[in-house]
Amino acid sequence: MNAAPPRTLWRNAKLATLAAGVPWGWIASGALVIEGDRIVWVGDEAALPGQLHVAAEQDLCGALVTPGLVDCHTHLVYGGQRAAEFELRLKGASYEEIARAGGGILSTVAATRAASDEALFAQARRRALSLMAEGVTTLEVKSGYGLTLADETRCLAVARRLGAELPLTVRTTFLGAHALPPEFEGRSDDYVAAVCAWLPELHARGLVDAVDAFCERIAFTPAQTRRVFDAARRLDLPVKLHAEQLSDQGGAALAASYGALSCDHLEYLGDGGMQAMARAGTVAVLLPGAFYFLRETKLPPVAALREAGVTIAIASDHNPGSSPCLSLLLMINMACTLFRLTPEEALRGVTANGARALGLADRGTLAVGQRADFAVWELEHPNELAYGFGYNPCRRVVVAGQERQR
Repeated sequence: MNAAPPRTLWRNAKLATLAAGVPWGWIASGALVIEGDRIVWVGDEAALPGQLHVAAEQDLCGALVTPGLVDCHTHLVYGGQRAAEFELRLKGASYEEIARAGGGILSTVAATRAASDEALFAQARRRALSLMAEGVTTLEVKSGYGLTLADETRCLAVARRLGAELPLTVRTTFLGAHALPPEFEGRSDDYVAAVCAWLPELHARGLVDAVDAFCERIAFTPAQTRRVFDAARRLDLPVKLHAEQLSDQGGAALAASYGALSCDHLEYLGDGGMQAMARAGTVAVLLPGAFYFLRETKLPPVAALREAGVTIAIASDHNPGSSPCLSLLLMINMACTLFRLTPEEALRGVTANGARALGLADRGTLAVGQRADFAVWELEHPNELAYGFGYNPCRRVVVAGQERQR
């Protein structure tokens, strides 16, 4: 019989466990006991079991500890950049106008197709490391910049490689229905058929954890989105949706009818879609970086989401066109300043609720049985994570019980 893995005591910490019942799940003088990759005890240090046997002890000297951060919506694998388009928008061109003129996503598709696998990996790795430095321990990576079977395969394989080579959990999402590639111009239904045909092969290769689509006037219709979701359902894959970002297409209600993990963006979300999400338990993923970068003015209906009981997550939406941001801490601040979330709501949005948006129940809080993913901060209170921006107070990160080397 195999011996139990050694235990480590992490003591003398201020814990924001995010457990229910107490604001922040706050423990002013707390400790954690880790065995292998799991938390086996958490609480007030004065209540530590008297006969506790540990192999090692870490004194955190009063530092703040939170769950590891979860970035539940990124487009981390792509080639090129789009600074010129940013300049065009500053001169008055809209995101939709640029996209319809052949820029936008399609310019990134061309750069991604031209990049080698190693170049894509090297660039994505640098981006991932930036997020990891701020306490991110789990993130999602969407495809959607290849738009051929071969290039979508390459992008998803690069995302899988990130998770294999870095101390980081990476969840992959197939976003073939992101934009219409030039070779299918005028044949969007044919392209959707191709996306649906690619999905079984990608799934068989172990490259897909979930399926997403962009349901919008400049992308795919609700009927086309339904075809993609039906293909996902046949493979028992969960779905997500870029929904109601530029207009209300009814995408949120459609996604909720498939039990979607999340609907993301949601600036134009209506009451019907909101109620459908509440009934389905679908998470609302708000993306303040894109709202800010595109200089949008219509806010997502945060107060109504709260009232309806819809779980709210926050993510970076890192991508080259509408949110070239690699700071989830900045997103916490923006979620509060732009969207009027409370600091506690914003932290839950990048921990427990971000994990829920990825279908992961084993992380996001500091509780017995959870994965030992946590971040150590040079801060007095977790509300400082929302208050400060432009610097990084993260000092140590533990992933699956092992301290990540900086």
